[in-house]
Amino acid sequence: MKDATKCLHAGYKPKNTEPRVMPIVQSTTYVYDSTEEVAAVFDDPTRSLIYSRFANPTVMAVEDKICELEGGVGAMCTTSGQAATLLSVLNLCQAGDSLVSLSEIYGGTINLFAFTLKKLGIECIFVDKNATDEEIHAAFKPNTKLVFGETIANPALTVLDIERFANIAHSHNVPLIVDNTFATPVLCKPFDFGADIVIHSTTKYMDGHAVQGGGIIIDSGNFDWSSGNFPELTEPDESYHGIVYTETYGKLAYILKARMQLMRDFGCYPAAHSAFLLNLGLETLPYRMKQHCENAMTVAEYLNECDMVESVSYPGLEGDPCHDLAKKYLKGSSGVISFVIKGGRETAVKFMDSLKLASNEVHVADIRTCVLHPASETHRQLSDEQLAAAGIEAGMIRLSVGLEDIDDIMADLKNAFAEAK
Repeated sequence: MKDATKCLHAGYKPKNTEPRVMPIVQSTTYVYDSTEEVAAVFDDPTRSLIYSRFANPTVMAVEDKICELEGGVGAMCTTSGQAATLLSVLNLCQAGDSLVSLSEIYGGTINLFAFTLKKLGIECIFVDKNATDEEIHAAFKPNTKLVFGETIANPALTVLDIERFANIAHSHNVPLIVDNTFATPVLCKPFDFGADIVIHSTTKYMDGHAVQGGGIIIDSGNFDWSSGNFPELTEPDESYHGIVYTETYGKLAYILKARMQLMRDFGCYPAAHSAFLLNLGLETLPYRMKQHCENAMTVAEYLNECDMVESVSYPGLEGDPCHDLAKKYLKGSSGVISFVIKGGRETAVKFMDSLKLASNEVHVADIRTCVLHPASETHRQLSDEQLAAAGIEAGMIRLSVGLEDIDDIMADLKNAFAEAK
């Protein structure tokens, strides 16, 4: 030890100076050598870093990592999954436009699309995943700009037929945006099946430890924006001295427009420390997802045989309506299960309050097992009709199976069922 210290004091430098962990660049500001340099960057922000509202080196490193995992050309982190959803849509839609969305999506997204976007003059037309091609085509209008769906719907646990909806979207010259939160790129890569834009709530499995909130938008670079449907991408942007995104940035047109326009104006960019924590989660993502899937399959099989359970939704089960789609698109069905307990709301609440290991919380896709009653908690803002359209029944419980010992998880569930009788 003394010899090593002596070497360091003598100016010894190891050959490998690359840090083992990602550095946190805790700065909001970047210094330039001249006024001319600053002016050039404001003409084209891709030349260099401007301000933490646009980009940060630590966050950019995470963006690059997730982009590579999904197989895209560019990515942009946001402060939440909802922010990623909002910006992914606003990057294409403005007042007077419409979008087509699957009805089997997260309740918060339904609220965003059906109410908040409506206030901005953007119409959302919801379609059922089981609708015929003709019915889905009929939902499109001349002002439709995109199609939206979730790889594994939250909390309905239905699987999106990505190829089908990509083909329908492309036949109308619009892109398919897929929320890949529950699957993660470990279980599914939507770009491989024709999706054009992928988003995530990185708060969920990518983080996995409930220590940061965030989202991300990833661009495949594959969609042709030159159809005439997207003038904001193909015509000069006066807020950036007449830049035409498709001409200047090619395959990066969509994602750079999102950063240069929307992140500039909304400023929902995550802090460097949040990205540092997210990166820690990413480093174990493949191993965690494997164990989540294994634990969840054991639990799903038990629930499927439980006499207090009316039905179970888990694509990994052979009898599940989405099992064939799961085999086509997924390398595992994640750790989230939806099941309907007999007795409706009252029994569901009693069951959840009897759990000891699993926690009742407004979160999902965590290393810890947790439960939620969507009808009275996260989706309480929806009408009965909207709940039914989203595949949510009064007795539905969303169970996010964690990484605890499977015997402990099973013992907790069995005890809660006994208490709820």
